[in-house]
Amino acid sequence: MAKEDIKILLVDDEKQFVDTLAERLEMRGFTARVAYDGPQALEMVKMPTDVIVLDLRMPGMDGFEVLKAVKKSNPDVQVIILTGHGGDAEEKTAYRMGAYSFLRKPMDIDELLASIRMAYRDKVENTMVAVAMAEAGDFDSAKDVLREQKILEKRQ
Repeated sequence: MAKEDIKILLVDDEKQFVDTLAERLEMRGFTARVAYDGPQALEMVKMPTDVIVLDLRMPGMDGFEVLKAVKKSNPDVQVIILTGHGGDAEEKTAYRMGAYSFLRKPMDIDELLASIRMAYRDKVENTMVAVAMAEAGDFDSAKDVLREQKILEKRQ
């Protein structure tokens, strides 16, 4: 199976779950790095990362804190929340904070893969459109494209 060129970071304090998920992604042609807590995730996201799959409940630094820090330091990284905890209120909060999607455990691996691919595609497409506009000298429109993406992320 051909490798997919999407840089994924899996963040979950349930070691067996996240290690198994990484193996399943590898079997599907992905490469994923793993972090077992928030501080480790923030160190690892300094390396090129396209999509983070993030749990909400972790000791020390929860997923919301990680999401906030990632969006502040690296807003183009797409974040998919994957959690066994949380309801509608947590989902709304995650979207307001810039999460791309919100999935609940146990999840279907194909649903997660589709969400990862869509998040990556949207990131690349928006970046390409903004770059093309900037190269054409239309900096205001380029900013608008990127700003609109942020607005859409918050509305989801």
